Amino acid sequence: MERKKSETQPTRDLHLEALAALEQARAMPHGPARSEALKRAGILQNAADMQGLLFAKRGRPPKT
Repeated sequence: MERKKSETQPTRDLHLEALAALEQARAMPHGPARSEALKRAGILQNAADMQGLLFAKRGRPPKT
């Protein structure tokens, strides 16, 4: 049985999308719509950060 690959956006795209959402939210007037936009920007930033942790490249082993 084949497993379907879940399509994930590259980290760079998530960071750019989060920054764009944050700029758009900051430009909005105060109110519930702005709060929701700020929450969405935060969620996108957290997703980008988590993806970076999950797919981090391993560094050089420590010298002993």
